[in-house]
Amino acid sequence: MSGNVLFDSPGPKTVLRHRIYTLVASAALLGLLTWFVLGLHEDGQFEYDKWEPFLTPAYLEVLLVDGLLKTLQMAFVAILAAVVYGTVFGIGKLSDHALIRWPSALVVEFFRATPVLLLMIFIWYALGISKESSSYWAVVIALTLYNGSVLAEVLRAGINAVPKGQSEAAYALGMRKTQVMSTILLPQAVKIMLPAIISQCVVALKDTALGYAVVAPGLTRVGKAIYQEFDNQIPTMAVIALLYIVVNLLLTLLATWAQKKFVGEKKPLEVSMVGIVDDGRAV
Repeated sequence: MSGNVLFDSPGPKTVLRHRIYTLVASAALLGLLTWFVLGLHEDGQFEYDKWEPFLTPAYLEVLLVDGLLKTLQMAFVAILAAVVYGTVFGIGKLSDHALIRWPSALVVEFFRATPVLLLMIFIWYALGISKESSSYWAVVIALTLYNGSVLAEVLRAGINAVPKGQSEAAYALGMRKTQVMSTILLPQAVKIMLPAIISQCVVALKDTALGYAVVAPGLTRVGKAIYQEFDNQIPTMAVIALLYIVVNLLLTLLATWAQKKFVGEKKPLEVSMVGIVDDGRAV
């Protein structure tokens, strides 16, 4: 079955119309990009003086070490803590005991619905804005609480996605619920949710940019210091955005690889119910 089962293949007129739409949209986007670049050129944003810091080794070292490295460090610590947090509260939401299930659900829903920026500011003030490390931990804790709550829901969905026959067979063998959860359900759920975990790493990395509001270390703080000295906001933001994009693309490639390696690549619908032969019998 090579045809698409969702809709009929477009005819010649439809194909021509789609090509015209594509050309018109491409021309419009190209025109908008040209207008934007010409505007930057007339405003002097491509002058060498504005891009000089990013060609100077000393400034590049600060940007990469004090900026990118700190950003990656905050994201790495936050996502590790979020995995632990999500595992604990995700399993807690599946508990048979109401005293565990309801508080776990309340915590997860509260932090999942709270804006990350507000969490950062609140934690920053709670830790003490005069302390040097408070802004760093405000970002890490806020990202942990938010992303951990999301991962808790992902884990719960992953465990529920495991066929019930798996747990029923384990119970039939005499396993306790903790054994079933740790040896049967969790390994399969982690395999299902692995791409979602890596995707959440991308979210955590991007949200470190919000640390700008609490004077946290990282790319945004280093970028602010550079453009305040050289008055080159647009070039600085362009370079910082490029660094974020490159790292996020690498994480996306990692997620794609993990999807194919551990979960398997989804293929188009095929005739694979069991198999059909000419005389109608299944094989």
